[in-house]
Amino acid sequence: MNKHFLLRIDWITLLVYFLLVLFGMLNIYSISFENTELYFYDINNSLGKQFWFFILCLFIGIPIMFLKPSFFDNISFLSYITCILLLTGLFFFGSTIKGITAWYKLGPISMQPSEFTKLAVALMISSYLSFIQNDIKNYKTILKLILIISFPLILILLQPDVGTAIVFIAIIFVLIREGLSINFFFVGLYGIILFIITLIINPLNTSLILFFGFIIYRFIIRYKTKKIKISRLILTILLSVIYCFSVNFIFNNLFEQRHRDRVNIILKKKVDPKGIGYNINQSKIAIGSGGFLGKGFLNGTQTKGKFVPEQDTDYIFTTISEEWGFVGSLLVIVLFNFMIIRIIYRAEKHTKKFNRIFSYCFASLLGFHFIINIGMTIGLVPTIGIPLPFISYGGSNLLTFSVFLMIYLNLDANRLN
Repeated sequence: MNKHFLLRIDWITLLVYFLLVLFGMLNIYSISFENTELYFYDINNSLGKQFWFFILCLFIGIPIMFLKPSFFDNISFLSYITCILLLTGLFFFGSTIKGITAWYKLGPISMQPSEFTKLAVALMISSYLSFIQNDIKNYKTILKLILIISFPLILILLQPDVGTAIVFIAIIFVLIREGLSINFFFVGLYGIILFIITLIINPLNTSLILFFGFIIYRFIIRYKTKKIKISRLILTILLSVIYCFSVNFIFNNLFEQRHRDRVNIILKKKVDPKGIGYNINQSKIAIGSGGFLGKGFLNGTQTKGKFVPEQDTDYIFTTISEEWGFVGSLLVIVLFNFMIIRIIYRAEKHTKKFNRIFSYCFASLLGFHFIINIGMTIGLVPTIGIPLPFISYGGSNLLTFSVFLMIYLNLDANRLN
């Protein structure tokens, strides 16, 4: 190891990591506190489990920082296959919680393989695309990438864990950075928007809007003397109309009832503040009641009253907003944005393709988790069970993103080697 290795470590990003983890444990303490002694080393409570998970992260993560960078490329396929086997094993040995078979019970703790799969897929994609003969603009390469992502994705959907499956969408930003046509992103975005509009109104009206919209578009293009193939326009309209009329079937048959209810709540098609909309309603109350400076540590009435379900996991941002107010919430948002932007900025300095792609995978998955989690708590997106990295209670998620960080730090420190 180079004697200057320690000087090249991104200590600023590491500091942000420690701040987020410690702030998370502070809020888990507040959520768990009930006027009785609460010890951080007691594995029988959420705080204690999170503390020991953090110690495990350091125990595993610190040695990772000092491994040879080539090690991660070499184990990419092995880690990928291991996660596929672990996901498959859930159907035989997994524990079911709230209708989702996604955990292995190991005494007082649980392990969620789908969390580790995010890391394995990132390593596998980084390794595959780092081979010079794998051109991402080639359709064979794209097909193989789809297969790499699809195998674990299907197993996760069969659990069924839609929330974790959706996270893999973030990989598209990595692929675009590496040369994939941005048209793939716009086609996906077009499909999502069309899906939502169809749910809000109906397939027929959406189809009519599309038809007249494309006709107007055709005349505008013609007016500007730009050429556009009529056959391509007709095919786009036809496929869009077919898609619109399939939306209700997809929504009613592929989405579970709880997911349909949550989407309907977000789209204002259903109001149920005491039923399926209870979580979002109470979350908004908690966030709004915090004000500018918050109610103070351990003084959150929504937190103390346990009004918000899953408050130490998916909805931990409500505790932050209620007890630390706008200032505390803004601090968390700034820290996450700073970390993500810094990772992307430093990723561009890498000379090795594997290192750059992995860093982008880390930043994309971290950013997606961050945006969706906060979006859930303020009612912008449906509740789909995505935790806030480094802050939410949960050993598998904390360990996954901690290892992500340590590998990134290793690759970043060795980027000139």
